[in-house]
Amino acid sequence: MSPRTNDGEPERERPASKDVENTQDAGGREDAEKAAQPGDVEGAPGAEGGGKDVVPGAGDTGPRAGEADARVAAVRRVGAAGRRRRALHLGTCAAMVAVALTAGAIAFGAARDGDPAPVAAAAAVSPGLLAGADLDAAITSLQAHLRTQPKDFGSWATLGLAYVEQARTKGDPSRYPQAEKALQRSLELRPGNDAALSGRAALAAARHDFAGALSHADQALKQNPYNERALCSRVDALVELGRYEEARQAARTADRRRPGVPVFTRYAYVHELRGDIATARRVLDQALAASTTPGDIAYVATQLGQLAWNEGDHATALTHYARALAADENYLPALEGRARAQAASGRQAEAIEGLEQVVARFPLPGPLVGLGELYEARGGAGDAAKAEEQYTLVDAWTALARANGVNADLDTALAAADHGDRAAALRAARAEWARRHTVHTADALAWALHVNGRDAEALPYARQATATGYRNATFLYHRGLIERATGHTRDARDHLTAALELNPGFSPVGAREARAALKTLEAAK
Repeated sequence: MSPRTNDGEPERERPASKDVENTQDAGGREDAEKAAQPGDVEGAPGAEGGGKDVVPGAGDTGPRAGEADARVAAVRRVGAAGRRRRALHLGTCAAMVAVALTAGAIAFGAARDGDPAPVAAAAAVSPGLLAGADLDAAITSLQAHLRTQPKDFGSWATLGLAYVEQARTKGDPSRYPQAEKALQRSLELRPGNDAALSGRAALAAARHDFAGALSHADQALKQNPYNERALCSRVDALVELGRYEEARQAARTADRRRPGVPVFTRYAYVHELRGDIATARRVLDQALAASTTPGDIAYVATQLGQLAWNEGDHATALTHYARALAADENYLPALEGRARAQAASGRQAEAIEGLEQVVARFPLPGPLVGLGELYEARGGAGDAAKAEEQYTLVDAWTALARANGVNADLDTALAAADHGDRAAALRAARAEWARRHTVHTADALAWALHVNGRDAEALPYARQATATGYRNATFLYHRGLIERATGHTRDARDHLTAALELNPGFSPVGAREARAALKTLEAAK
């Protein structure tokens, strides 16, 4: 589902600051693609020259001593390389990030909007599975089982979905090819089984192929109308395709057939997109009351924190994030959300320290961009260079994601408009709009047109982004600046004021610019 922290979501799942495909040379792209697929081990299902029943990614599920430090050091080298020769070396940077991400163990945490995460799609299984230790242990157990029972199609399907979850929660898109192979093996053993089809739906959604996700979910539901993963993936796909009324109906169907935490959170989100915050909060409260595992509690409490954050209630957001972190002290969306709420509450030093600690362990797009913007807002000696380093690392991560089949156009458009190549931002936003019409893609296209000086074209998209009733301060801020540029001064004042009243700390940079623009408009009255 779309991100909501920032951010958030869609997922503003997290942005990249350049159109990587337009800055790499052909050799760089090829090197990145090769380096980004360490799971294609000899003998993996579908691998040339190997037996079909060798488990992809076996033995590579959990952290080992010293590897996290080595990984982070490698990612830091990416930043240095990018600053020296950003365009020329981006392919090499992506390869280095791939090595850093997959050097023996993966130790990343979950990321959610503003995802994409990426566009951060919500979990297709119970959030209780998202606790890193539980998921890693489950994968290890499945791998061991499949070595002795290689014809167990159900376990192949479960392993494939587990790899999708691991890629999403640990920031490692190289798991997607492994997931694809495991799901394909399940379908070879039992054609048309709903578990593998629902896994394919989750994989397609994770790669931002939402039309494919919908198709696979529908196929799975024809086999088993009560498949929870397929029901959830269907809601996600309809949301991300901008088919909100159908998504609401799909959420109601899912709630009738398989009520539970995964369905409750989706039901809440489709109401939030329509501006029905009271229902969204009520349903999330119900989901939290039904949560029993640390993973479920952390997940739902963080959703409540993000809802409060979007409403500008930073004290309540901090309370929810504290509950999430009491359940799982390493839950990345809660750590990132807490830092954003601290920054919005005037606790800038704590926020920066918190995000520095996050990116030291989990150098993922969301916290990288958030930290970069906090450096920009602080404006101290060396902060501009520190901010640029964060954005360069996002570029490299995005190259890795693309090499593993993830469509990153929305993420590219969002960050490149503010932190990179504006022309590339517009190309990416147009490409994403051609695929799907959502409030988030409308906002991204409006903003990309604005920064390229095409405000008359931008205004209809900015209006469309706010048409459903979805309450998002960033969308209101973008619309206000576009209206100011097109001479709609009264509307500009109204929307800039609404953005700051809704969430006065929505962005350390954007909120400052909104106040300055509003001050100029008021002076000109």
